[in-house]
Amino acid sequence: MKQHISHESGERALIAAIRSRAGRSGGGGLRLGIGDDCAILRPPAGHEIVVTTDLSLEQVHFRRDWHPPESVGHRCLARGLSDLAAMGSKPLGAFLSIALPPELTIREKGKSWLDRFLDGLLALADQAGVPLAGGDTAQSPSLAARGGMQSGLAAADIVLVGSVKQGRALLRSGARAGDKIYVTGNLGGAAAELLAIGRHPEKFAGAHKMQAGHPHLFPAPRILIASRLASARRIHSAIDVSDGLSTDLAHICEESGVAAEIDAEAIPIHPLALQAELDGWVASALGLALHGGEDYELLFTAAKGVQIPRRVASVEVHAIGQIVARRGRRPSIVLRQRDGKTTALESGGWEHFSAQ
Repeated sequence: MKQHISHESGERALIAAIRSRAGRSGGGGLRLGIGDDCAILRPPAGHEIVVTTDLSLEQVHFRRDWHPPESVGHRCLARGLSDLAAMGSKPLGAFLSIALPPELTIREKGKSWLDRFLDGLLALADQAGVPLAGGDTAQSPSLAARGGMQSGLAAADIVLVGSVKQGRALLRSGARAGDKIYVTGNLGGAAAELLAIGRHPEKFAGAHKMQAGHPHLFPAPRILIASRLASARRIHSAIDVSDGLSTDLAHICEESGVAAEIDAEAIPIHPLALQAELDGWVASALGLALHGGEDYELLFTAAKGVQIPRRVASVEVHAIGQIVARRGRRPSIVLRQRDGKTTALESGGWEHFSAQ
């Protein structure tokens, strides 16, 4: 990995440490990894290449005082893996570019912030079978625009390369009127846990490893589920729930030129979201499930007559509505209540550069 840390000895040591650790994350389609100007990937015969990139920026996607470094590393990779899952692809290799203030590379009590970040990232890489194949590092600037000293921020960009059988990639644009709409797992848990972290960050400081019950700190990208469904040619369209169900379903509707009706009673709500409502933190657990985001579940559509298993790879799959033809000024997404009344569902999830 190319380095831009200030001292040459520090650069070389950091290169050697990352290269040594990355060598333990095998699998994928890696032929040549860290150590040369480029990595070499070998996709399976008859496959197409898919590429995604995702930026994790301190104070936007994570906070050092809220998120353990292991969680930051895990989430950095999970975001990209979730994109690959949405395409029905298998990972071949990951490329990490990271900018850090110098203090995050200093070891205290045996490990630096960077060491622990890599612990989280490489643990998920091992689980997903994706090698860390290369990347870049830089030192974060410590000078403000007018020359005053400031604390440098951490930033990590992950690039993931995957493969999918030719013509089998899952797209947002394939939904058809009459399709049923499905989602995996439960929704709203990530947003609910983030609320809890904001209230009592000290309670989450010990969350250092992947474990159930932490949908925000350690989300589980649905690579295996998507791969199985894609190989069976059961899905017409798919997307991952990263910005919120209301926003991500709107992306499918827009790209496919269709509309959607979803049933409020059918939305699978995470227990943490239900608890947030009981505790009075939010007015509605359903609101968290519809708009919270960062659940990294798989949202997809399939023909009405196709049999979709209720569980895939030990994860529940829920039918939540149907795709309908787009008509005139009719809302692109309609939410149907238990009594049959319908309301327009506006996109309420995360969007960068939106007016505040």
